[in-house]
Amino acid sequence: MTTELQTPAPPSPRPLGLWSATALVVGNIIGSGLFLLPASLAPYGGASSLGWLWTFAGAMLLAAVFARLASRFPAAGGPYVYTRLAFGDAAGFLMAWSYWISCWCGSAAIAVALAGSLGALFPPLIASPARAAACALVALWLATAVNLVGLRAAGSAQVTTTVLKVVPLLAIGLLALPHIDPARLVPTAAAPAMAGGAGWWTAASATAALTMRAFQGLECATIPADQVTDAQRLVPRATLLGTAFAGLVTILACSAVLGLIAPDKLATSTAPFADAARLLWGEWAGRAFAAVAAISCLGALNGWVLVQGQIPAAAARDRLFPGFLAPAAVDAPPRLAIVVSSGFATVLVVAGFSGSLVSIFTASVLLATAAALLPYLMSAAAALRLRARLGSGPGAGGQAGASPLIVAIAAGALLYSAWAFWGTGAQALRWFAMLMLAGAVVHAARRLVARPGRDRA
Repeated sequence: MTTELQTPAPPSPRPLGLWSATALVVGNIIGSGLFLLPASLAPYGGASSLGWLWTFAGAMLLAAVFARLASRFPAAGGPYVYTRLAFGDAAGFLMAWSYWISCWCGSAAIAVALAGSLGALFPPLIASPARAAACALVALWLATAVNLVGLRAAGSAQVTTTVLKVVPLLAIGLLALPHIDPARLVPTAAAPAMAGGAGWWTAASATAALTMRAFQGLECATIPADQVTDAQRLVPRATLLGTAFAGLVTILACSAVLGLIAPDKLATSTAPFADAARLLWGEWAGRAFAAVAAISCLGALNGWVLVQGQIPAAAARDRLFPGFLAPAAVDAPPRLAIVVSSGFATVLVVAGFSGSLVSIFTASVLLATAAALLPYLMSAAAALRLRARLGSGPGAGGQAGASPLIVAIAAGALLYSAWAFWGTGAQALRWFAMLMLAGAVVHAARRLVARPGRDRA
């Protein structure tokens, strides 16, 4: 039996338009991880170019899959909705469970990164672990408060913060071009050793695994699809436009930094973009880019807090999550789901406040990354499963069948997702297995409690 959508459409006007939805994609892709990425790529030199090419191609395949699915099934929940339609309630629950955990773990990681960026400007803010944790929590709940006001306020904030961080990144990417030393883009002697000793191919694979993380968030416009004006048309556009633009900005800016700073110095830098700006324009520019990093984190935090409430609310409407997580009115923000999600993120930050910001950030990123990989794999698989409904017929019920191009794109996205999932490493896969086991237990318990005619004591 085919699972149908249960999410009704809210009345017009809807709070998010093309620019807000695109800013959600761009802002969530360009987050805290970008500003340390050049240091991670430094040992691989020119091999990183192949990694970027591979990752960008895979990201665009995934964006095309999400765009096609969103055009046919414009309901809140994005990857959760597609998985549930294709594979049923159990798979849908696990998808929602995994993605929700990824969202609030990611929010915790970004809040911690924001505290670190502010600490670079105002060291007393992170002079002790308690102060650092407090700074991260203030940022987290500030973003939560903005989203509690409503999606329109959150969308406006996302557009503003996205512009504030993209313009400086474009500036350093373009203005640094005449100063780049091509020799610094040649693979260093350390590259084969760090990449497993197999030369260019392994180095490219290793850098692709690193750069893949820079594209997480490409699906974010599909999550609040029922709150986007003309979602069937605008969500696909926002997904493709946002992924392409964010990818090009990221690749340009990272490549400029790689070409400006010697690999041995770049590999140990804690603020690569600030160091590059300092080389180009002086000390004031370094401090300015530290502020840009903080703004970038704030924008990404706002975007992920927005998303972290949409997934449990969508699953709650479909009776897979507790019903209290769904808002009473369809066009209202899922306030309780947002607060509960931020509450879990708070626990994650507080639980590690006795350690350093780096240790909290690393733990949060590990959890978020492990749980974030499933949406891409399952959405590509859902596109293949639902290919008859992705054809050229009218609406979601078109039965003409998907074109060979659509099938090829979905298959390519599936293969890329499987490769990226495998490439995360044993530690991330262990976290993933534990998360999925916990989710399976919760889902089985809920089904047992809700079973009609169950035995009563």
